[in-house]
Amino acid sequence: MTATVLILCTGNSCRSQMAEVLLNHDLAGLVRAVSAGTKPQPKVADGAIAALKDAGLMTDGLYPKDVDVFMNEDIDLVVTVCDNAKETCPIFPRPVKSIHLPFHDPHGEPLENFLAVRDDIRARLIPAVRAHLAL
Repeated sequence: MTATVLILCTGNSCRSQMAEVLLNHDLAGLVRAVSAGTKPQPKVADGAIAALKDAGLMTDGLYPKDVDVFMNEDIDLVVTVCDNAKETCPIFPRPVKSIHLPFHDPHGEPLENFLAVRDDIRARLIPAVRAHLAL
């Protein structure tokens, strides 16, 4: 059985998008990662796309989504990756496990900062999801 992991942040344009792609790649077949924002931005940050492509990861079809899209889905784990999303995380229709794992927001910063956040997400988020879902 594949577990569904929702990565939640405010804009769904950077950290949560990178986390979605990394989880789907590194834990392929074990999890289905989706991401959303409490206040989605118009598009995914160019730096986030560049950082994912730099790691050889697919970025086709990425776009910011509102958390409401996932309210009636069976979510196994919610991961908030920014403090604001933790504060405004919606109440799901059924109990769902959640963890808070904040990452630096590199928005508007040089590509090196996006690369560093990408690597930090891979180093801390993948093991945390594995542990919380006992994978």
